[in-house]
Amino acid sequence: MPVFDYRARDKEGKKVEGSVNAPDRRAALVEIEKQGVVPVSVNESKKKKGGASRSVWKLQIGGEKLRMKPLEVLLFTSELSDLLEAGMTLGAALSCLARQGEEDSAASRIASDVCDRIVRGEQLSDAMAAHPETFPPLYSNMIKAGEASGAMIEVLRRLVEHYERSEKMHSRIKSALTYPAIVLVAGVVTVIFAMVKVIPQFSKVFESLGDSLPLPTRILVGSSEFFVKYGILVIGALVFGIVLFRRHIKTREGRLWFDGLKLRAPLIKGIVACGTYSSLAYTMRTLLSNGVNVLQALKIAEETCGNAVIAGALRNARERVADGTTISGPLAGSKVFPKMMTDMLAVGEQSGDMPGALGHIGKRYESEMDRNITVFTNALEPILIVAIGAVVGFVAISILMAVFKVTSSLGAG
Repeated sequence: MPVFDYRARDKEGKKVEGSVNAPDRRAALVEIEKQGVVPVSVNESKKKKGGASRSVWKLQIGGEKLRMKPLEVLLFTSELSDLLEAGMTLGAALSCLARQGEEDSAASRIASDVCDRIVRGEQLSDAMAAHPETFPPLYSNMIKAGEASGAMIEVLRRLVEHYERSEKMHSRIKSALTYPAIVLVAGVVTVIFAMVKVIPQFSKVFESLGDSLPLPTRILVGSSEFFVKYGILVIGALVFGIVLFRRHIKTREGRLWFDGLKLRAPLIKGIVACGTYSSLAYTMRTLLSNGVNVLQALKIAEETCGNAVIAGALRNARERVADGTTISGPLAGSKVFPKMMTDMLAVGEQSGDMPGALGHIGKRYESEMDRNITVFTNALEPILIVAIGAVVGFVAISILMAVFKVTSSLGAG
């Protein structure tokens, strides 16, 4: 029977090392937990021919950056709340989550690291803050509020609702863009194929006509020859331009310009703006409902809103609130937020029910985002079809005009 060496922590946080005999690693973990300790790493020891031992599995965190996807964070949070609600201790729940799925997956390794930190005496919020790529400030601050209020399970449930709402919002936008993207890619591939393969074949037939070819055909043939000769350079220039653009929008000035453009661009501005307003309102509501103070909530919302223009308005509002003013006043003065939103915030401040007002704002702009997605999809599909049809039609008409010209020349001859 294989021998498994392990490192673990007892209830007092002291390191414990030992070995157990078990048929597999899962059974070894069960045996280790029966001893009343929390396993940190488990190594299966096997003798090689030279008498050396080899570790088949080993927990490796080190300085490597691990990151769970938002959907994985949603599942992790949901399962953690279920285990805690069932009466399991925090350390045991995290240890259980670490054993789920693939051993080397990001979720298992992050859960193992968080569990190890908990055993060493760290708070859960601090342990999660050590993985900011997975658990953003919103998450760790919510957990901190849950630790202070003793309502950890309720906080985890609200985080689950937050991630479910965010995932639902992103999936709607992706679904709206899927069909137009397929149409656009199919159209571009068709035009490139025609320019590279089809038109050069026709141009050989039309060479005898020379300058007597119709103007649209000469334009088409010239464009095809240019693309065949310099297509690689054109594609290289486009890639280079995209790289420069991406670098520019990572700068402060570039991001402000690009995020401002998204809030003004036709068709997409309604989706981007309403999605950001809805997400911001729900984030603020979640934080304020769990005891996070207004200044800290504004700071977290600023860091997680995803739009530099809106983040700047929130930063200014936070500075003004620190001086004793309301939230709605500075936000209204920024001219970034719609009047309806700031008016509803003002009502919430006057009534003392900010979380309730923010919940209404979130629902309103979520519904408006859905309507804007429908408008965007309904408008984009015919625009793309007409644009691609115009290009394909130009190619077809240019070729037909040349064919008629050749036919008429042969008939005259």
